[in-house]
Amino acid sequence: MMKQGIRRGDVELLAPAGDWDCMRAAVANGADAIFFGVEKFNARARANNFRMAELPEIMAFLHSYGVKGFLTFNILVFENEMEDAKELIDACVDAGVDAVIVQDLGLVKMIREISPDFPIHGSTQMTITSPEAVEFTKPWALERVVLGRENNLKQIKKIGEQAKLPMEVFVHGALCVSYSGQCLTSEMWGGRSANRGECAQACRLPYDLMVDGVQKPMGDIAYLLSPKDLAAIDIMPELIEAGVTSFKIEGRLKTPEYVANVVSKYRKAIDRYFEGDSTPPSKEEMRELEQSFSRGLTHGFLDGTNNKKLVEGSYPKSRGVYLGRVEQILRDGVVCRIDAPLKRGDGIVFDAGDPTKKEEGGRVYDIRRKGVKIEGEAGEGWIIDIVPGRNDVNLQRLHVGDRIWKTNDPALDKRLRQTFETEKPYRVFPVHVKVVGHVGGLLTTWWTDVQKGTTVRVDSEMELEAAQKRPMDYALLEEQFGRLGGTVFQLEQLDVELQGDVIVPMRELNSIRRHAVELLAGERPKPPVYVKRAVEVYGDAAQSASQPVARGEAELTALCRSLPQVQAALEAGVGMIYADFEFIKQFPAAVEAVRAAGAKIALATPRIHMPGENGYHNNILRLQPDAVLVRNTGALYFYLRHRQEHPEEQHPQIIGDFSLNIANHKAADLFIEAGCDMITPSYDLNIQQMVDMLGRSNTSKMEIVIHQHLPMFHTEHCVYCTFLSEGTDFTNCGRPCEEHHISLQDRIGMSHPVRVDEGCRNTVYNAIEQSGAEYLANFMEFGVSSYRVEFLEETPEQVGEVIDLYKRALRGEISGTQVWRTLKATNQLGVTRGQLVK
Repeated sequence: MMKQGIRRGDVELLAPAGDWDCMRAAVANGADAIFFGVEKFNARARANNFRMAELPEIMAFLHSYGVKGFLTFNILVFENEMEDAKELIDACVDAGVDAVIVQDLGLVKMIREISPDFPIHGSTQMTITSPEAVEFTKPWALERVVLGRENNLKQIKKIGEQAKLPMEVFVHGALCVSYSGQCLTSEMWGGRSANRGECAQACRLPYDLMVDGVQKPMGDIAYLLSPKDLAAIDIMPELIEAGVTSFKIEGRLKTPEYVANVVSKYRKAIDRYFEGDSTPPSKEEMRELEQSFSRGLTHGFLDGTNNKKLVEGSYPKSRGVYLGRVEQILRDGVVCRIDAPLKRGDGIVFDAGDPTKKEEGGRVYDIRRKGVKIEGEAGEGWIIDIVPGRNDVNLQRLHVGDRIWKTNDPALDKRLRQTFETEKPYRVFPVHVKVVGHVGGLLTTWWTDVQKGTTVRVDSEMELEAAQKRPMDYALLEEQFGRLGGTVFQLEQLDVELQGDVIVPMRELNSIRRHAVELLAGERPKPPVYVKRAVEVYGDAAQSASQPVARGEAELTALCRSLPQVQAALEAGVGMIYADFEFIKQFPAAVEAVRAAGAKIALATPRIHMPGENGYHNNILRLQPDAVLVRNTGALYFYLRHRQEHPEEQHPQIIGDFSLNIANHKAADLFIEAGCDMITPSYDLNIQQMVDMLGRSNTSKMEIVIHQHLPMFHTEHCVYCTFLSEGTDFTNCGRPCEEHHISLQDRIGMSHPVRVDEGCRNTVYNAIEQSGAEYLANFMEFGVSSYRVEFLEETPEQVGEVIDLYKRALRGEISGTQVWRTLKATNQLGVTRGQLVK
């Protein structure tokens, strides 16, 4: 039954558009809103994308159909791009874009300087997964937040109830295995940053599972990080009742047929709910969804974490609809018992269980049953002979038992294309008309566009005359004013108040109708008007006021992941230690050791903050560390609020870590103004981008990570639970992570360590450490005095060696080049090497 109080107008179906055909397909099939990118600044750099100059045309098209348009600006913005970013925001405000979807909090700050009321949606790349993370955004008046795909239904409900801000949730499409905004893999390994819209999908590659240094045999399971595709269509009622405002379909790289298919299915599911119909989607609807694009369908994390259901592991790309298995190979075809309908012309592929090898596939040329050719479609449960196109499939490469998939259905594609390849309007809207008149006066009409709420008045040019024979009546006016075919309107209601028997020529009625339609249609595309201020991008920039740091004045800090590393760092004379342990129960011993040595200690928060996880942060506060290394905005809000609520207490310093994604001076200013005592720049910055930002920022409050194994993926999907346990989540997995060390070996033989945090989330670290020692002199010139080295699996001896080398480099005794060469580390800052333009 439908929950009371939720109205149809309270929820929105949000569709992707990578080009004009996709946009038309979305509108034609019932989307309430569209998200799209322009040529720069969006998280789908490989989509066709629109041009900035097209914004007025796009918004006029969408608004004429009553559809909202959201521009995706969901990437990090580098310092040298801030002027271009402002130009695009100005264009969005002018064109009446209904909102921008933003990742970069520095950009949020700039938008609010330009306009106090232009709508901003916090993108999923902001990693908003808790009520506290939503609260953190409130000073900048975001209209909506896009929650992380890892939030389950209970958490979504809790966030909505506590934070009271509209929530957007992904309901269909590809899933990232990593938390959005927290994946550095693509850029590190392929030079294409996910935070810059160029994801190369390293998660879809095959890996070998190494357990304690030994390869574990996995059969045909090679795609250890490649999740199935999200499809929440059958739990839409639960999502609506959890308080979700907007249902988002992923797919700006997909075809218009995909958009038409998925949008129409979810439109039906939402409408069914509001009609009180609890019928689930049919088997045929689910097959059609799978047909457009599917790596296998899953609810993702919406039902809660189930590591066994998320990753199938045997193939990384879209498969379509499962048909059955090869039972017999004939001279010209194969025998199969099919689990889904099949007809001539459909595309098929034979899956032998090793997608790294060339697969056989093509078109169905013929279908036979016991040697008799089938006209039309073969049905579910039939045993049939499938005859592929003669040159499509090499039957000698097939095996009994191979799985068969239906990869394409031309008839379905044709039906979907017909929805948007049409001259007719995609939608029509109700019009109410009121007609008043008397002899000697003009015929006066008021036309109201009910959905838009606008009314126009149109009078006849000629006066009404007394009718001699057939006076105008309701039926005549209904017929004449109802001739709205080919327009976006249809006559829903007509009120006629004519005094006496009156008449005007028929051409007058036609003229009134045409003029009224013109006026109403002209009102529809008008953009909303926002307040806009003239501001300079660098009008408020804190030019780097800090003096250059002299050799010997810079401080080295060390992040350690075990107690022996902490002891080694203390023995090497480090004055500030960061403890970043897998299990919080190890923190007290680290605090004790560091205090005993007279040094300072910072405790690190997890990368993610979910509802109900504040106990972790209360434990940190009870240990009274000198500082907290804060890795997300939810935790940041928790510590800032604690400061405000307990002014009498001694509070730890708050140090914002790399995962806050600070990539420009405005983001740096925002976090410092919010209350961070120190901040760490994003790993997405190469050396030139870092230098550009330092030149505009308060560098006395910056710490740069100068040595580390880069954290690549950060994921809710636990590799330990999935492949070393019979369990499904932390409640029943038996904690294999406490006994074993896993790494993922890539195709070139590099083993990337996988570590677990207190919330059972996994981080995959890059196999090779990297060093930014080469650039120490540059950073010291800009006044940066604090540098961090981060350890992962190093022995105490290695910790001592690394610290000694960097201390000598900071004192100017050896060059940065000597440091990284001695350590055999990669000479690189963050994820990209980059060049420094002198």
